[in-house]
Amino acid sequence: MSTASDTTARVHDATPDNWVYRHLPRPVWPYAQLARWDRPIGWELLMWPCLWSSALAANYLAGENALPVWTFVAHLILFFIGSVAMRGAGCTYNDLVDEEIDGSVARTRSRPLPSGRVTRRQAKLFILGQALVGAVVLFCFNGFSILLGLSSLVIVAVYPFAKRFTDWPQFFLGLAFSWGGLMGWAALTGSLSLAAVLMYGAAIVWTIGYDTIYAHQDREDDALVGVRSTARLFADDTKIWLSGFYVAMGLLLFVSFLLAGAGFPAYLGLIAALVLLGYQIKVLDINNPLQCHALFKLNGKVGLILFLGLVCAIPFA
Repeated sequence: MSTASDTTARVHDATPDNWVYRHLPRPVWPYAQLARWDRPIGWELLMWPCLWSSALAANYLAGENALPVWTFVAHLILFFIGSVAMRGAGCTYNDLVDEEIDGSVARTRSRPLPSGRVTRRQAKLFILGQALVGAVVLFCFNGFSILLGLSSLVIVAVYPFAKRFTDWPQFFLGLAFSWGGLMGWAALTGSLSLAAVLMYGAAIVWTIGYDTIYAHQDREDDALVGVRSTARLFADDTKIWLSGFYVAMGLLLFVSFLLAGAGFPAYLGLIAALVLLGYQIKVLDINNPLQCHALFKLNGKVGLILFLGLVCAIPFA
């Protein structure tokens, strides 16, 4: 049975029965909440472009009879670890920047910083620890990938402030969250190509789409505190904008697959993913926060489907 103390130690926008509350000691809860370990969809969405890009490069290298299979597998594991660590560091940094705003929004005022369960100094030390894990992962890759990964930190640093100066903070999130679309290819090939750049662009428009759906949960609160978003900008035209983003995503991925010589299963995965995205647009009710959250989370399956299609297309020897 949950006590009143247990209830105040939880955040309102995470499921009450998630693994953090069931398996981690209570003193760890605030840090798990800062890193969003109680909501794995975030690191999944950060990870999928990394894995897409790595699998796309594997398709290309297999066609050239130059695929290092075990290196590819190791990279998938490294991207998983890095995604969890860097998503956690990014969320903690975002919470530091947005502490006052979070305290004014019903969905976020129970988070560790605005609720006072973690100090700013503790949060900063936690960022450092997670960033060190991310750095260890990054330095497992080649030199070009290390420089490419480090260059993304500029975008990561700017993103939390974007909602204050533009109606398109989701675009800045896309720039940051989609960087893996470049990293996976670079880590296996040591360079970039048009195929990887197009995949990066596809991941950006995908991110704008799913985060617009997510932002509709807070549209009214955001208007009260002056936070800007594509959800507020698009309003009742959201479905039209989403259709454009997802069509663009499909076209960019299609050309990317062609350029990399991806096999037939990759295109089947793309079709299945687009069907799932089309379903989101069809049923979306921007005035239903619970449904918006559920549809946002459905994008984890979109990412998985695209990855499985690309992996199945690799002609392993």
